[in-house]
Amino acid sequence: MEITTLIILGAIVWFWFDSLKAREAGIQAVRRACEAESVQLLDETISLAKLRLARDDYGRMALLRVYQFEFSDNGENRRRGAVHLIGNRVALLNVGLRLVPSGERLH
Repeated sequence: MEITTLIILGAIVWFWFDSLKAREAGIQAVRRACEAESVQLLDETISLAKLRLARDDYGRMALLRVYQFEFSDNGENRRRGAVHLIGNRVALLNVGLRLVPSGERLH
């Protein structure tokens, strides 16, 4: 019984530290993306929206974490974005659609 309890506690501690490491990687990626897009990351934080198992690039099982965040492109609105991490690696980062003024060409 004691060994089982230690294994469970060890798994919880591992999950906690792995989640902190993944969240920090997500925050850094979001900060860089917001800076590159010239938008403001609101509240300087991200929040976990989804957690599930997924396969990484090598076919191994890993945790897929989807974090949501809010940003503003003009300081008066709030837009939602998301960052997907497989393990501690950023797989997808979405900072929303870029608005183009009607007179500006897209190409």
